[in-house]
Amino acid sequence: MLESSNRSHRISALGAAAVAAALGLQGCIVQPAPVYAPPPPVYSPPPRVYAPPPPPPAYAEPVAEVRIAEAPPPLPDYEQPPIPEPGYLWTPGYWAWGPEGYYWVPGTWVSPPRVGLLWTPGYWGWGGGVYLFHAGYWGPHVGFYGGVNYGYGYGGVGFAGGRWVNNSFAYNTAVTNVNVTIVHNTYNETVINNVSSRVSYNGGTGGVAAAPSPQEQMAAREPHVAPTAPQLQHVQDAGRNRALLAKVNQGRPAIAATPRPSAFSAPSVMPARASAAARGAPSAGGAPPAGGAPPAGGAPPAGGANPNGGVNFNAGAAHPGTSNPQAAYAKPRAIPPGQQQKKVQAKKPAAKQPQEKDRKRDAQ
Repeated sequence: MLESSNRSHRISALGAAAVAAALGLQGCIVQPAPVYAPPPPVYSPPPRVYAPPPPPPAYAEPVAEVRIAEAPPPLPDYEQPPIPEPGYLWTPGYWAWGPEGYYWVPGTWVSPPRVGLLWTPGYWGWGGGVYLFHAGYWGPHVGFYGGVNYGYGYGGVGFAGGRWVNNSFAYNTAVTNVNVTIVHNTYNETVINNVSSRVSYNGGTGGVAAAPSPQEQMAAREPHVAPTAPQLQHVQDAGRNRALLAKVNQGRPAIAATPRPSAFSAPSVMPARASAAARGAPSAGGAPPAGGAPPAGGAPPAGGANPNGGVNFNAGAAHPGTSNPQAAYAKPRAIPPGQQQKKVQAKKPAAKQPQEKDRKRDAQ
């Protein structure tokens, strides 16, 4: 009985050992080696490639900014003020149109938008029965400006007042007013200009007969730059100054040229002088000669034909009903023949008196 009990215990022990061994074998099963997975990459943006902004659209000056049926007055004659500082370029004055008629935009020295650019002045041109104003612009070459003789290097074709040399502007002292003790980048090149007309427009009756040359046509197709902000402000300020109205100043503004844009009260402001016809042709290079007092009242000199076809600038509206807008200007009133005769007769007695005295003296 005891032996049977021991056998049962041994079998139980062996069973327990077998179960334990089975459980142990389960715990020793070899697990597969873990596969290395790198951590997710940190996000990095793609490298930035610089792309320049698109260039601004090329400036295209208006073909006809203003259309008027009335001819602009003749260009006033004035001295060029001295250049205020190196790097400034001359922009000639011109007649602009406003609500009260033509007004003078004084010539002035301005800073160009960037190195290498030259100014092409605006001009009035006849076409389609009206006068069209073609706005000025900056560009690498001077284009067509109607053949108008603005003076001081702008003799009707191109510009002879200076040129760009590398990154500096050299001034031609033969036709520009520069102080060589301050401005050292200068040269002297004589410019022959036989044009003495002060006509301010192209085409039509009495206008300048000029057409664009092949070089000027090429310049018109080049990229252009609009007038600078000081230039635009200069025009606006001139339009608000009643003294610059042609009907007020009779074509001879007291502010004909300024040293800087809108500097209408600067000490070196230049007034208009007598017309070129009263003194003769301009000097070489288009710079008008000095001297000559203006006629009283601003009227044209006697015997001097007005190249623009009239002297009465007291017209504030266009004249679309006239085939020749110049006919709207009043002609200078001539002295009636009777008055001319009276003046001549009044001088005759004064001429005889010395002769009678001489005869009496000889008789004695």
